[in-house]
Amino acid sequence: MTASDHSAYRPEYCTPIYDMAVAQFEKAAAVIDLDPNVWQRFVAPKRALMVSVPIRMEDGAIRVFSGYRVHHDNTLGPSKGGVRYHPDVNLGEVCALAMWMTWKCALVGLPFGGAKGGIRCDPHAMSRLELQRLTRRYTAEILPILGPDIDVPAPDMGTNEQTMAWMMDTYSQFKGYAVPGVVTGKPIAIGGSQGRNEATGRGVVYTVLEAMRHLGMRPEGARAAIQGFGNVGSNTAKALAEAGCTVIAISDVNGGVVNDRGLDVADAISYVERHGSLDGYSGGEALTNTELLELPCDVLVPAALSAQITKANAERLRCRIVAEGANGPTLLEADPILQSRGIFVIPDILANAGGVTVSYFEWVQGLQHLFWKEREVYERLREIMTTAFAQVLATAQAKHVDMRMAALMIGIEKIAKAKLARGVFP
Repeated sequence: MTASDHSAYRPEYCTPIYDMAVAQFEKAAAVIDLDPNVWQRFVAPKRALMVSVPIRMEDGAIRVFSGYRVHHDNTLGPSKGGVRYHPDVNLGEVCALAMWMTWKCALVGLPFGGAKGGIRCDPHAMSRLELQRLTRRYTAEILPILGPDIDVPAPDMGTNEQTMAWMMDTYSQFKGYAVPGVVTGKPIAIGGSQGRNEATGRGVVYTVLEAMRHLGMRPEGARAAIQGFGNVGSNTAKALAEAGCTVIAISDVNGGVVNDRGLDVADAISYVERHGSLDGYSGGEALTNTELLELPCDVLVPAALSAQITKANAERLRCRIVAEGANGPTLLEADPILQSRGIFVIPDILANAGGVTVSYFEWVQGLQHLFWKEREVYERLREIMTTAFAQVLATAQAKHVDMRMAALMIGIEKIAKAKLARGVFP
């Protein structure tokens, strides 16, 4: 079967990022000779909810925001995925992210399906009160498809543990009792997990260290550049430095800095906590996000937005490893260029799976009312991430495909087997 055979099943709200997610899926599905009936069920999400989110702003005016929540799959368990607040959020993007979450959860062996949500807004231009009103109204609007056994949101771009606390409290108010398991990534005071904030970044680094071991590299002295210095990027930088790597460049939406002798990661994190961004940071020479991608380095971590590595700039990358901390940072047409140049790509659904893995730990701890120490969380996370890396690498070598294709093949096959076992209702 080909992609064109299934075009009728694609939703009308396709966007470039959704087209990329579908193209990745269809390429992998063709390689594994996926059952055509299952193929049809994977191309479109199980359900997609669009909601209007009206709130009263600080100046007294009513403003209506657009919100989304998408469940791509729930074959193995509740849908799971983050909620992002960003001016560019749209339904096509959320559908793509939900699809990737399905493969990601299956790849690392979690009993979840993929979901994603978001609100089209600029959280940096809103007050704390406005963000709280926005979050609570959004939660109320999507309430019918939320629940610890239905759909479990988590933080994403533009959201944090406070956002999750507001979501958990709003859901609990409607239920009449506390339901900590309705979200993950929440504060420890209300049932959050040790190590959750650092989980995605640490997971990225665990896979980078495995890639280095495979390539015969040593972390000591290896040079790393990180695009994006939010939760994922900053914690990746911190963990890479702890492993012995030299972080030479970092950036955020306002640009970044480069220092060939190495940056003081702790100082940069402290600066962002005080000032809100890297703008004005004097730890190195200024550079743009585009320039950062083309720096000579050993490890490049795109941990910001999607579609950063393209056909146009893939030839100019000068790294040995690309570890995708962001979702969809590499366009489909850039993959063969990177592969032909011998650049080892750790795909997003593997590299950044640490966040959802520790979210799973938090969900389990909440259900058991038994909480783990930080050391235990990190040990379990390392085991899952390194095991998944080994499986993907073995598949890539055995099937003569790149790491992205291998990861997709594993994730898709796991869900396909489950769907075929369950059958179709009625």
